[in-house]
Amino acid sequence: MKQQLQRFRVRSVCAVVSMVFAAHAAWAVEPFTVRDIRVEGLQRVEPGTIFASLPFRVGETYSDDKGAAAIRALFALGLFKDVRLEVSGEVLVVIVEERPTVAAVEFVGNKEFDKDLLQKALRDIGLTEGRPYDKALTDRAEQELKRQYVNRSLYAAQVVTTVTPIERNRVNLTFTVSEGEPARIKEIRMVGNKAFSESTLRDLFDLDTGNWLSWYTKSDRYSRAKLNADLETLRSYYLARGYMEFRIDSTQVAISPDKQDISITVNLTEGERFVVSAVRLEGNYLGKDEEFKSLVKIRPGQPYNADEVSETTKAFTDYFGKFGFAFARVEARPEIDRGSNRVALVLQAEPSRRAYVRRLNISGNNRTRDEVVRREFRQMESSWYDGDKIRLSRDRVDRLGFFTEVNVETQEVPSAPDQVDLNVGVVEKPTGSVTLGAGFSSAEKVALSFGIKQENAFGSGNYLSAEVNTSKYNRTIALSTTDPYFTRDGISRTFDAYHRTSKPYEDQGGNYTLATSGLGLKFGVPFSETDTVYFGGSLERTQIKPGTNIPAAYLAYADEFGYSSTTVPLTIGWSRDDRDSALVPNSGRFQRLITEWGVGGDARYLRANYQFQQYIPLNKQFTLAFNTELGWGKGLGGRPFPIFKNFYSGGLGSVRGFEQSTLGPRDVTGSFIGGPKKITLNGEIITPFPGAGNDRTLRLFGFADVGSVFGEHETVSADALRASVGVGISWISPLGPLRFAYAQPVRKFAGDRIQKLQFQIGTSF
Repeated sequence: MKQQLQRFRVRSVCAVVSMVFAAHAAWAVEPFTVRDIRVEGLQRVEPGTIFASLPFRVGETYSDDKGAAAIRALFALGLFKDVRLEVSGEVLVVIVEERPTVAAVEFVGNKEFDKDLLQKALRDIGLTEGRPYDKALTDRAEQELKRQYVNRSLYAAQVVTTVTPIERNRVNLTFTVSEGEPARIKEIRMVGNKAFSESTLRDLFDLDTGNWLSWYTKSDRYSRAKLNADLETLRSYYLARGYMEFRIDSTQVAISPDKQDISITVNLTEGERFVVSAVRLEGNYLGKDEEFKSLVKIRPGQPYNADEVSETTKAFTDYFGKFGFAFARVEARPEIDRGSNRVALVLQAEPSRRAYVRRLNISGNNRTRDEVVRREFRQMESSWYDGDKIRLSRDRVDRLGFFTEVNVETQEVPSAPDQVDLNVGVVEKPTGSVTLGAGFSSAEKVALSFGIKQENAFGSGNYLSAEVNTSKYNRTIALSTTDPYFTRDGISRTFDAYHRTSKPYEDQGGNYTLATSGLGLKFGVPFSETDTVYFGGSLERTQIKPGTNIPAAYLAYADEFGYSSTTVPLTIGWSRDDRDSALVPNSGRFQRLITEWGVGGDARYLRANYQFQQYIPLNKQFTLAFNTELGWGKGLGGRPFPIFKNFYSGGLGSVRGFEQSTLGPRDVTGSFIGGPKKITLNGEIITPFPGAGNDRTLRLFGFADVGSVFGEHETVSADALRASVGVGISWISPLGPLRFAYAQPVRKFAGDRIQKLQFQIGTSF
């Protein structure tokens, strides 16, 4: 190598790198051994990042090909705006110009989306504080933001990005949004329908042209996902009524030039209506043909119904799974007679092979321990595949309330045709909460609440809580902890410590209270998948604290048995719950029986409370609901039933239309003191609120209530029952279940306190 200095410089512009190195004759450098490598121009990037990307090291031979590869590798890092290589003797100099770093990302003019949500969306595509600025990434972010606004029917939304350079080679990014007005659906048309009117078909859609409640439901805002769901509803409607060749030919969505109005046109072909002539079973049914026939939902002589066909094939597949045939195939093959518009359905079954479950794999539980999920599974490893147990297991995991999604997938084991793995994927949700809030009801006025809850403490599945509630009539301080698997068999254990003060709602301004403090221990024993029996006991102390306007019945009880009472109540309870939802049930049944036996202390008594609820879906929109609650109490050991254990009735949760807790016995002062016997009967017809589509979180209901409370020496008589009818609204609000009810008493007596309009948070029935 000559001693004179050679200079080699390559201007690296990505589009011309290959051409620069192609001009080898003009820029070529004879290969040489690199004695040293220097890096110039670094500000924030570590030199090690450069050295790790170079395809050569000190002591190795440098060539033009390696130089081109070095430039490509450095540009691929995405950290540099310019890269140059210079050769000085046997020293290679790497000169870089770093991209500016994003110092801050701000949004101006956004109202539809929360700022934090937008920043998270940009963070997911790599545009966030501390990352190198990339113009292509910024353009992509603009398009993504526009797409998000289009999904909200804001077609006129504009996004402008401003890049502001600041000191130390940094930039501030500002996305200025002009949202405009949302585009609204002005017309939905059906073309090709003959059997059903256009209005009937439009009523199937969640999308509509708007009504007085659209500000809440946003049903007049176009969404491709919602339209696809509505089209599937339309298809199902026809297929369930015999039109087995129904098809949607096309869907046109047109937007006005000002991007404010949207028209939707659905072109469809109904086809002929077919009636089922016969149903036949073909294939291998494991010698259990009669059992499979009992699962057939398809009815010959009735119009073809795709829902019944789907239910039947699914029932067959599930039944095969019960015997371990995880890969069973069931096909409903139609044999169409177009001359008579009749169709015979052939149910072809092939059970394939029986399978064992080799392994249960759990994923997605970053915080929750595997044990918490595994102990809910009834399908065991190394056991026959059982579809019923797998579905039950999935439901049990879902009912834990720790996950937003629970999916179970069956995966074949390679080289083992008789084995499968079950892959359980979960998506965790936050299970801890700190709440501070205020509520208001027509009965209790202002109530403040504070609570700390952790439903999945430390990922163990245990429950911990501390609650404080204040209201005009009921105040509570309570601590509770539950171990749902105190034993391996699933017996739960609950510790409770509480202090409650209460008084009747109608105290006429009095300031007396009933104060109850206690410690309790309870065990829950599962006897089946839906039945649990509870055993427990506690130590309670109740004090009657006298004050102004204290009812005479309380004074009489206190004068005879004292103002304080200590008791040891034992609790035995049972519950069965197979409802499809605890908040907005549509089907299923709930039953609960709680008995309390005061076996020690100053108060001896028996107290029982039974509740029964039944939900019957009448169709897609209407649900019939019934509620029955019966209470009974009796004093033991020659003593009367403790007055502070009385039941109350009237108001929300019992007989609406009457003031809270004002039904039943009164003492000589006219105060309502409740009683040891209670009966409540409620019936409701529930439907989504008009204009809210099929949104079940906002519902309208009509109701009829019957009930009352009776004294210890009174006979329960239908003649003494009060009754009311009315309408109401229930809403699953951010504060909890909220119910408004307007009731008209249809059976009342002189002296009854009437309150036609009532509302409360957290009340059912």
